[in-house]
Parts: sequence; structure tokens; C-alpha cells
Amino acid sequence: MTKTLLIKNARVVVTMDDERREIAGGAVFIRDNVIVQVGPTADLPQQADEVIDAANHVVMPGLINTHHHMYQSLTRVIPAAQNGELFNWLTNLYPIWANLTADMVHVSTLTAMSELILSGCTTSSDHLYIYPNDCRLDDSIAAARKIGMRFHAARGSMSVGQSKGGLPPDRVVEEERAILKDTQRLIETYHDAGRYAMERIVVAPCSPFSVSRDLMKEAAAMARSYGVSLHTHLAENANDIAYSREKFNMTPAEYAEDCGWVGHDVWHAHCVQLDDDGIYMFARTGTGIAHCPCSNMRLASGIAPIRKMLDQGVPVGLGVDGCASNDSGHMLGEVRQAMLLQRVGYGPDAMTARQALEVATLGGAKVLNRDDIGALKPGMAADIVLFKLDQIGFAGALHDPVAALVFCTPSNVSYSIINGKVVVRDGILATIDLPVVIERHNALARELALATGA
Repeated sequence: MTKTLLIKNARVVVTMDDERREIAGGAVFIRDNVIVQVGPTADLPQQADEVIDAANHVVMPGLINTHHHMYQSLTRVIPAAQNGELFNWLTNLYPIWANLTADMVHVSTLTAMSELILSGCTTSSDHLYIYPNDCRLDDSIAAARKIGMRFHAARGSMSVGQSKGGLPPDRVVEEERAILKDTQRLIETYHDAGRYAMERIVVAPCSPFSVSRDLMKEAAAMARSYGVSLHTHLAENANDIAYSREKFNMTPAEYAEDCGWVGHDVWHAHCVQLDDDGIYMFARTGTGIAHCPCSNMRLASGIAPIRKMLDQGVPVGLGVDGCASNDSGHMLGEVRQAMLLQRVGYGPDAMTARQALEVATLGGAKVLNRDDIGALKPGMAADIVLFKLDQIGFAGALHDPVAALVFCTPSNVSYSIINGKVVVRDGILATIDLPVVIERHNALARELALATGA
């Protein structure tokens, strides 16, 4: 049965449409899971099956998270990993993650998605690359279905352990034939290539320092045979560059190109240390980047040259990264940090509030190779978030409420609509019992830490 939803009387509707319209007193009319009309409230239908009065709210497209490791919400602020750079951080955490279970993956995904949704995110990728014990990507997908999040599930993998010159311990790597077989199973079982898809599968070997060249190439061939996207980590810090030069006699960007990992169907996480030649290559080929400012600062990886990338035409989205290297999954908070970090590195006009929001919406959609999310206009998926303005953090900032969302203390949503369904109502998740999930999550986090004495 067709259902209609009207969001009306908004202080401002941020459309991110082709003209980047911001409509004072705006409204959005939805039929089922698709936006039908966007404009001034007086110009839209006045009746619907459900009406949300958005007076004193900013209404905007749902934010898009292009890089995460949701299982890591179980290992925030582990003492031994609080002050190290990437490789040190990983070597302290791999032994803990080796004790993950299917239940832990499922519950941590619910927790991470809850945090994302409440902070304005409606679509997220997740890169699960470690599969000890009974863990499967299916556990994450089941959580996404339960909570109602639009999900790009990346089947990560590690195949080169320490005995073969890789970084991870041998006990957390997999055999490459098994990786490819399970990736194929997941694509054939879950991937939806259609418009407004709620589930897509991504082929995602973890990183150049944890998989072989053969796996990189075979993964790319498999992804293209099925028409799915590719994702990995690249050029995250100086050690990453040194490893690539030592093992492959190439820069990370050159290695990615050699393995077939460039193109509009590929996006790489971080690229903090991507050189000028790499930036030009990514721009030329339409290869995307997931910028993760909080994680890059936390691990002292550096400041990614996002302004230069955008000016060159590189597709750039935003990612919160894993909660063990960010310790937060607040998507609007990540937007703020993206703006501020570019200013630290490249000057006060390096990124505006609206440019940061565009990276987190349209930019994320392009990186995920989608044209049905990231903007409020007819024919787009009904993924919409509402932020209430009468909060202490916005006091004195209402002369520009759109910029206030980014400059001021990051807020949570009052409403979130995903695929036409109200997932957050009056600031409360409507699809799960969040206090119960948090209690279970904390118990599992304790269990995981105690297993290795962390």
C-alpha cells in the first residue's frame, strides 16, 4: 500500500541539488521510499499519511559514511593502543580482535549503526576484514536489516601474515581461495544492484601490507565480473609508503594502478600521504577517497590534502573510520573535523561549512558509485535528517543555521528517515531497544578485553 510522508515548515531545507538550493520555510513530500517534491511549504501538498512539522529544524540529506570498522566499537581506548601510530596500534589490537565472535560482530554493528544514525548518517559502508572463530559478514548485514540502515557491506580480508612478511599475526589471516569463494557467496546472496538498494556488497582486501598482489588482482577481476565496487586502505601514513616502496618498488598509487585498483568503481580509505602524481591519477580515473580526519589525527598519520584533491576533481567522501582509531562514530562531528583540519593544514578558506557538508553527502554518494542518495530532489531515495535548532549549542548562531550545524557543537538528529521510514523520532531510535543493545555491547567488550588481559 502506498504511503505518503510530508515534512513541512522547515527553518531551511538544504537540498544539495544541482543549484545547491537552501529553501527557507521548505518542505519535502515523499511517496513510499522516494522523494516526489521539494520546495516551499505552500507549494507542496498539505496532506499526507504522516506529517512532520519541521519548524525550527534544518532538514537535509542523510549523511553518508564511506569508511568504518564497526566491530572496533568493542575496543575503544584500549590502553596499549592509545598513543601509537598505525602499525603499532594494529599490532596491539590484532591479538584482541582474534577473539571476536559472531555475536560480538552483530551487537557491535548495531551499536556503531545506532551512533551513526543518531548523528545524521543514513548510509554507511563497513569494512570487516577479520573473521576469527564463527564471524561472518552476514552478522553485520543482519544488524543493518534490523536497525534499518542503508548498507554497503565490504567483505574485507587478510591473507599475508607475519610469516610471509605481512603485519597481522598468522592466526588472523585466511587462505585466498576461501576469501574469494566467500566473497562470491556474499555477492550472489545479498548484492542489490537496483536503484534505492538497501544492501550492496563490496570487494575489499584489507591493505597492501596484509594481502598479496595476486589477491588484489583476482579481487578486482571478481568485482568487475559482478559489477560491484572495490575498497581498501591506501597511503595512510609514512610507514605505509615505506612498506610499498620496499615490497613493491612502487608508491601506493602506482601499486594500486598496477593491480587494477583505479576507476569509478574503486575507493581507497585515507590517502593521507598520496603524492601529486597519485592525486592526478585518481582524478583522471575517477578513483574515490574516503577521508577520515579524526582517525588520521588520532594516529598522527598527517593531514590529507583534501582541498587539492577536490580542486583536481578527485571524488572525496567522508568516513568516521573504526571506533578503535576514532573512538567516536559521530558523523556530523566528522564533518566538523574535516573542515577544521583542512584549515589547520591549508588556511582558513581551505574548506567552508557547506563544502564539508557536500563532501559528506554528494561526495559520499559519488564515492559509493550511487546517484540515488546524497540530495533532496524528486526521484532520489527518501533519506532525510532533521536537526533541531533550539539547543544550547546553537544559541546565537541562527543567523546561519546551515553553517551552525558544522561550526557549533555536533548535535544529534531529532528525526531520521531512511528509505522513507522513520528510524529516529524525537531523538529516539524507533527500530531497536538501544539501552538493551548498549548493555549487551559493554558486556561483550569486557569479555573481549579480559580474554587477552587488555
